[in-house]
Amino acid sequence: MARPKTIAIDGPAGSGKSTLGFLLAEELGYLYFDTGVMYRAVTLAAIQHGLAIEDEERIGQLAKRVRIDVRPPSVDDGRAADVLLDGKDVTWEIRKEVVNAAVSPVSTYAAVRDAMTAQQRRIAHENRVVMVGRDIGTVVMPDADLKIYLDASVEVRAERRYQELLARGEEADYDLVLASLRNRDRIDSGRKIAPLRPAEDAVIINADDLGIQEVLLKAKELAENV
Repeated sequence: MARPKTIAIDGPAGSGKSTLGFLLAEELGYLYFDTGVMYRAVTLAAIQHGLAIEDEERIGQLAKRVRIDVRPPSVDDGRAADVLLDGKDVTWEIRKEVVNAAVSPVSTYAAVRDAMTAQQRRIAHENRVVMVGRDIGTVVMPDADLKIYLDASVEVRAERRYQELLARGEEADYDLVLASLRNRDRIDSGRKIAPLRPAEDAVIINADDLGIQEVLLKAKELAENV
C-alpha cells in the first residue's frame, strides 16, 4: 500500500511528539515540520520591526506579509530543519531567549494563527511531511492521510521532563515541572481558537508505558498500513 503523503502528529506538551515526529520523518525520508517554529519566526519578525508584543492587530498584519519556509536541514549543526524568514536563515535566531519570552502570547492571536495555518498548508502541499503540533489533525490538515495523537499522563510527562533537565545539568523541581505542564494543558485545551484535542479519526497512542523506540515502531507500522 502507498505511504501517506501527509502525517499529522498532535499531543500535549511533553508527550514526546516532537521526538517522534523527527525520528519518523528520518525513517520515512520526509520533511520534519514542527509548526511551533512558525510562531517563533513571526515573533522574531515582530521584535525586529519594533512592535509591542501586546499589539495584536499590527502583529496580525505582519504575519500576513511575511513568508516563512521550512526545509530539510542544509547545515550539519544539530538543526532538525532550516527555518527561513523572508528568505533569511533564522533557524537558531528564533531560539533566543527574547523570542522564548514573547512567543506564547503571539501564538494565541487569531490573525497570526490564520496566517500561519495557510503557510503550513502550503508547505505540506509542497512536501511529503510529518507535521507536529497541537491542532494539526483538527485544523491545519484535517485531511491528513494519517493522524496520530500521542498522549501520556501529566505525571509521566512531568517525570520525563524533570529527568531531561537533570540530565542536562540544570536545576529542576518535579513539583514545579508538574504544575507548569498542568497549566499548559489547561491553556491548550481551553483556548477558544484551535483547542488541543484528538481529531475524531486520529489514532491515539498512549506512551505512559512505552519508550520512544516502541512508539516509533507503532507509528511506522501505521504509516506502512494506511
